Amino acid sequence: MLKAVPLPNPCPTSTPAPTKSIPSYESYQCNIGEDFLRIARDQLREDDNIRTQALAQFREWIAKHPYIKKCRTDAVFLLRFLRTKKFSVPAACEMLEKYLTIRQLYPAWFQKLDIEDPAINEIISAGYLVPLLQRDSQGRKVILSCAGKFDPHRFTSAQMARVHSLVCEALMDDEESQISGYNHINDESGLAMAHVSLWSLTDIRNMMRCIQNSTPMRHKETHFINLPHYGNKLIEFMMTILNEKLKKRIVLHSSLDDLKRQIDPSILPKEYGGVVPLSEMIDKLKIHLRQKRHEILALDDLYIEISKTAANFGGNDDADMDTGVVGSFRKLEVD
Repeated sequence: MLKAVPLPNPCPTSTPAPTKSIPSYESYQCNIGEDFLRIARDQLREDDNIRTQALAQFREWIAKHPYIKKCRTDAVFLLRFLRTKKFSVPAACEMLEKYLTIRQLYPAWFQKLDIEDPAINEIISAGYLVPLLQRDSQGRKVILSCAGKFDPHRFTSAQMARVHSLVCEALMDDEESQISGYNHINDESGLAMAHVSLWSLTDIRNMMRCIQNSTPMRHKETHFINLPHYGNKLIEFMMTILNEKLKKRIVLHSSLDDLKRQIDPSILPKEYGGVVPLSEMIDKLKIHLRQKRHEILALDDLYIEISKTAANFGGNDDADMDTGVVGSFRKLEVD
């Protein structure tokens, strides 16, 4: 767990925080379409007054935080957390602490996110992970992953994680996506035991907890298609880690046609029955990543002082689970 820290209202503790001067900030300019503003009002309780007050409280908390030494305080960045937590400022404060902490605890997953890194560039060029160009019917950004396009014999789990982190960081400042959320489609055709073997179960557990507790994204739906039989064991294990809300948002499809009953086929890549070829989507993603490159790399400068106990951030209540669960995967490997 994170080390207890002094938090001013609205996140109070008994330990007083040192006095710091609070800087001035640029005023927020709202450039969101009316459809998304309606979603923000209906689902997040967001309006001009709530947004203004929450940003002011959040910034004051950061400025007085004794352990946060460097952090972005622009409105779009802070709104990632406020919108994910439906403008509960204490919950947004907690998520920001965890976000800053995991970046330092797991640098192999969350730092050096660079499209110019040869391995990352090659993985993205292969089409392993790509946002679709059009949103779904609920206005959500759709992210497609294709397991078969990731070569587990050439790349590591850390490189896989950094690709996911890079793509997510490139998307999270988009305010319409902050409001409407994200829809994930996972095509597991080509998933092999070599992919599964890249990850220890402890790493899977820690990554899943990072995703659900520390990543400021509204994960609305997660779809799986073409899942091999041994993939079911992996999903079962992941479900033991996720909270009830996210569990209910996972959908396993028997076929691509089954997925298309819930997702407009026209927004999918041409290879999946849509209009735009996957190669064009990849090219547009790489352009966007290069445009955001310096901004994303600058995230490595964010810094929070963490204690040794923060190494248990993922929790160690199931530290011995590898012994009990990995056997299932090993048995599948030889079946």
